[in-house]
Amino acid sequence: MRYNRHYSFLIWLIAMLCGVAALAENVRIVLPANPHARIRFGAERLRKALEQTGYTVSTGTEPAKGKTIILGLLSDKPVAQAFPAPAPRPGKEGFVVQPTPQGFVIGGADPSGTLYGCLALADEITARKTWPTNWRKADQPEMVLRGACIGVQKTIYLPGRNVYEYPYTPENFPWFYDKALWIRYLDMLADNRMNSLYLWNGHPFASLVRLNDYPYAVEVDDATFKKNEEMFRFLTEEADKRGIWVIQMFYNIIVSKPFAEKHNLKTQDRKRPIIPVIADYTRKSIAAFVEKYPNVGLLIALGEAMEGDETDVEWFTKTIIPGVKDGLKALGKTDEPPIVLRGHDTNPQLVMKAALPLYKNLYTENKYNGEALTTYTPRGPWAEMHRDLSRLGSTHIDNVHILANLEPFRYGSADFIQKSVQAMHAIHGANGLHLYPEASYWDWPYTADNVTPRQLQIDRDWVWYEAWGRYAWNCHRNRTDEVAYWSARLDGMYGTRKHGQDILEAYEQAGEIAPKLLRRFGITNGNRQTLTLGMFVSQLVNPYKYRVWPDLYTSDGPEGEMLIEWAEKEWKKQPHTGETPPQIVDEVVQHGKLAVEAIDRATPFVRQNKADFDRLRNDIYCYRALADFYAEKVKAATLVLRYHYSQDIQDLEKAVPHLEQSLVHFRKLADLTRDTYLYANSMQTQQRRVPIGGNDGSNKTWVELLPHYQAELATFKKNLAKLKASPATTTNSLASTALPKAAVTLTGETYPLTNNQSPFTDKPNVIQTVSPALQTLSGVRYGMKTQTETPTVVRFSTKQPVQLLVGFFKSTDKTTYLPEPNLETDASANDFGQAEVKIANALVVADMPPVQVHAYTFPAGDHALTLGKGVCLVLGFVDGNYAITPFDAGLASRKGADWLFEE
Repeated sequence: MRYNRHYSFLIWLIAMLCGVAALAENVRIVLPANPHARIRFGAERLRKALEQTGYTVSTGTEPAKGKTIILGLLSDKPVAQAFPAPAPRPGKEGFVVQPTPQGFVIGGADPSGTLYGCLALADEITARKTWPTNWRKADQPEMVLRGACIGVQKTIYLPGRNVYEYPYTPENFPWFYDKALWIRYLDMLADNRMNSLYLWNGHPFASLVRLNDYPYAVEVDDATFKKNEEMFRFLTEEADKRGIWVIQMFYNIIVSKPFAEKHNLKTQDRKRPIIPVIADYTRKSIAAFVEKYPNVGLLIALGEAMEGDETDVEWFTKTIIPGVKDGLKALGKTDEPPIVLRGHDTNPQLVMKAALPLYKNLYTENKYNGEALTTYTPRGPWAEMHRDLSRLGSTHIDNVHILANLEPFRYGSADFIQKSVQAMHAIHGANGLHLYPEASYWDWPYTADNVTPRQLQIDRDWVWYEAWGRYAWNCHRNRTDEVAYWSARLDGMYGTRKHGQDILEAYEQAGEIAPKLLRRFGITNGNRQTLTLGMFVSQLVNPYKYRVWPDLYTSDGPEGEMLIEWAEKEWKKQPHTGETPPQIVDEVVQHGKLAVEAIDRATPFVRQNKADFDRLRNDIYCYRALADFYAEKVKAATLVLRYHYSQDIQDLEKAVPHLEQSLVHFRKLADLTRDTYLYANSMQTQQRRVPIGGNDGSNKTWVELLPHYQAELATFKKNLAKLKASPATTTNSLASTALPKAAVTLTGETYPLTNNQSPFTDKPNVIQTVSPALQTLSGVRYGMKTQTETPTVVRFSTKQPVQLLVGFFKSTDKTTYLPEPNLETDASANDFGQAEVKIANALVVADMPPVQVHAYTFPAGDHALTLGKGVCLVLGFVDGNYAITPFDAGLASRKGADWLFEE
């Protein structure tokens, strides 16, 4: 027995000594004579992996004794000679790692391919913790562009500025000047095989270039300007080493604040036509930027700060493209830097048709599921637009944008992400990915988690970046293999002793909840709505009053029914189509239950990163509470909608317990987030409207929303009691209460808002019926023909704050009617508080669509409001201090039941 123990110890000692001897071996990395920066970087990553495993590493241009790794392009002679004929020919960014008697040869189709080959071998060495004898790999990416973005933006407006206007300064963005953080971020992109980085900003040029003709346009002081030059060069050089193309995004038309003040202009004005001085300034800014940073791409957003398809075409072809060409001419170069055209709020097909004859190196980009993540089965007109762009012959990019329905909780459904990338290829025809942060885009680089020091997004959301990068490279990986891969990654992260698959299941079950809820019950797929803060019953039973975004239901999910459609069909006993609201609430409740069960199974086995795991587990519990809240809210709304048809008060009484139970779940959500999150939504400005306005950073937590939902229940019970006491009651007092008229001085012909009055000077159409709330006001007549040809401008003077009421016709005919304010496509659509409908179906004009009333607020003074081209109604002025509670007058259609939730 003693002999066996001594013998075993001797065997173990010999094995250990042999291992140490092996690990002490020399490894020579052989580089080309003049290696590209990406190949040098790949060699450095290989060196680190080998040294961490115990090898001694040297580099040079000639082999040495011992193990050797030869790097280079497949066309390089030393590399080509190491491969048996015929030589492999991977595509762009592709590589081959081949074992040799001395070690390995890594050949790339280009410098990026060689870099990726080095990273692949380095990963294998790190995973095995030893030399990977006979390991080989040949690979190349499926997507041409695979990138992430950073918003050089903030959660709030800067004083005296508008949306997107954020100069590059240490005060605004201290992280921008943190080189160590940039290195970490760029390394993360490279590790996930991403090759592009998008920087989003309204007008970056005034922070990065100085123009001889407009020296006063610079928005930063000289010291900051020099820092910006240094940082931008540092960033682009470090990115290039990692095969990453930096792309600077900018909105149009925005100009710098000092430029605007010098020329007595607004920095941005959607209704403003193109004027020569702005065109000249922008063209010269682009030219100077291209001359200074010729390897940086440009992402062009023609929408939001500019209006009209023809205007977009003119601006792109006569200002932006000439500006790029001017910069190339100054450099004496002809190689065109890439330009990416964003499809948002423009007609990209029309723009590209005009631009391609002028400039060839063009890419197109469009949002994947709007500003959310809702489905991996996109369809409808939005999918068709993607296909149209992909057929142009240039590379088309899918933009996973904002993720307003996921904020602020963690998201890690590898299955959902993989299927989404497959849909980008198969349904959209895309071959590029532009990825937003999973949450807190406006608060980069931090998450919303309430921890000190604040948590970085790249640390918290590592699964998000890794999954999208992994499937952008190859989305056709075997599902069984992927479950094993992610289970092992999660087990390695948390030390759960083979319970990583439970964590993966929790991620994937929870990952279905927000997408399903938004695509079946949401108002919009945009930043305007924060899904995780819940919704009011009025938004579920009368969503059109809150401006439903059509693509959410026609494109961003499987075919199915909105709640109001389902209720009508159910009452009429008509067959249902596709995904239904009851189906979805049942599914999300089950997803929440299974997610919690899975995360709880893993909890006892967590051995490392326990604080991070506890935050993940809390998020899973939050998702269950959210699903349960929506389920009860939808059940209550279903009964309210049934009452709309049945007029049976018992339906409303049955809704009360469901509303009460929804409050129980929301209170639980508030408790779970009270000390763990700083906010739900990172955009904390007036653009956030659903479930409630977010002006000045308000209503951004669940604790803040809880009293609103309590008040909703109290109001419903009060109105239900009134209805039971007086069954003839079908509305509240809002519809019959006259709005307080304000005195103003204005030019133009006025008329009383009463029946048989015509709002137009050139058409006989008369008002047939009008809400009593408006009947004390005086409208202003305009010519219908004039309104369609030139923007309507309202000029007036007032000695007190006022609200100007404007009536918009509910029509999709944009050539005739002025569209309602729309935060989906116009970030300035709430600058005057005008985004929400104040009175729905407020009046009926003969032979014209129903009218929705919006209110524009103004202080005392002289004003000129430009509304844009299209027929609309200027309905008069109301006291600016009077709070108009939104309601539906119900004059154009049968009034909905949402009045039951109005004070």
